[in-house]
Amino acid sequence: MGKNREIGNISPGDRSRWNTAIFLLLCATPVFSTLGYGGVDIWAQSFLALAAALVVIFWAADAWRKKEFRFDSGSLQLPIMGLIIIGVVQLLPLSDRGISPELLGTPAAAALSMDPYATRFFVIRLIILFVFFAAALAYIDSRERVKKTVLMTVIFGAVMAFFAILQRLASPEAIYGLRPTPQAISFGPFVNQHHFAAFMEMTAGLTLSLLLGNAIKKDRKLLLGIAAALMGIAVVFSGSRGGLISLVSVIGAVVLAHYFLKKRDAREPQDSGRKLLVFAAAAVAAIVIVGGSAIFLGEGDFLLRATGLQADQSDITSGRLHFWSVAVQIFLAHPVLGAGYDAFGAAFSRYDTWTGMYRVEQAHNDYLQILADAGIAGFACIAAFIFLFFRKSLNIIGSSADRFGRDAAIGALAGCTGILVHSFFDFPLRTTSNAFFFLLLVVIAISGFDLRRKFVGSEPPAIRMA
Repeated sequence: MGKNREIGNISPGDRSRWNTAIFLLLCATPVFSTLGYGGVDIWAQSFLALAAALVVIFWAADAWRKKEFRFDSGSLQLPIMGLIIIGVVQLLPLSDRGISPELLGTPAAAALSMDPYATRFFVIRLIILFVFFAAALAYIDSRERVKKTVLMTVIFGAVMAFFAILQRLASPEAIYGLRPTPQAISFGPFVNQHHFAAFMEMTAGLTLSLLLGNAIKKDRKLLLGIAAALMGIAVVFSGSRGGLISLVSVIGAVVLAHYFLKKRDAREPQDSGRKLLVFAAAAVAAIVIVGGSAIFLGEGDFLLRATGLQADQSDITSGRLHFWSVAVQIFLAHPVLGAGYDAFGAAFSRYDTWTGMYRVEQAHNDYLQILADAGIAGFACIAAFIFLFFRKSLNIIGSSADRFGRDAAIGALAGCTGILVHSFFDFPLRTTSNAFFFLLLVVIAISGFDLRRKFVGSEPPAIRMA
């Protein structure tokens, strides 16, 4: 094992060109997947698979060049590995559907998954995400790199918010004028407007935390304020009710975290009441500015839709209650390993009590869908990841003395909290680009600069090669 190093003490001269190439790929991958319609089309996923393969090749080349293999041995990677193993088991020929081969003229699929083809592609996406996450933990390894990653996320989020607002006002018929979405309401570069709102929640968390913190110079906070306003307005324009609720949770998480930390660090406890009023006023001002801007730009109907106040909405859940009840039935029928990753569409028709005219591909609740897709085993992996992540990031926030590192960790945690809240109403993390940015925020949230990272969840040990 190599010596444990304190993050921030790694000089650029100690890195090989392969090391730098990996970091550039890690920054480019989420950006490309977002610009590529959220990375949901097969052509985009092919490029992302190629990027993951290049990361593995460069990783091996860097290990050979430095005579050491960098990796993070932390427990956060284990739940993702568990999800991959579950998917592999679902593809094994362990099921007997009870269908006679003579009836079909060919043997029926014997995999545990009700849709082996969809499950196979889902497992491939999980492997790509695992490679990205493992590489990010190992190679976003210094204060400089974390700051660059945070800056890239904030700037890119602001640019995408501005572009989406202009696109909404122009009312184009297709994304970039090239990609029509006849079966969905697109927004920005995303096929689904709710998933764009989820992306904004993640970037807004970082932006708001840096805005309220003390690590950024005051002359630059105006730019952060403009960026935060653009992100909030874009969420309202998307018309996503789940997005608006989640954005409020992001604002609340950032405000409360900064308030309690400032109260803890304050020398004069009597000022805590005044600080609370200031933070509360800042939160109210942010909401008023976002809502007022939407109304001023003539898009008040989107604000009404997002708040669910439109009078013509006969079903405010848009059918979600029915989807959720079907997901519960699928889970009860397959409680241990589920019906198979991405097999919800195939299983839905068997348990649907409606006319059967529509094929619903998603449960519109990621937690219920993981129960339906992967049973108790898959849900346990998700719960373990969330628990380990929150425990580790809260420890970083409570212990870090680096102002920028703490502000970035708060913002990253708040952004992750927002999309986890949004997952109760939709399936934002099943959009590939959102999954990439979510994992990137996880890395930022646990990268405390002034803590000695032991790469058992922090700084990577280097295994010496013979």
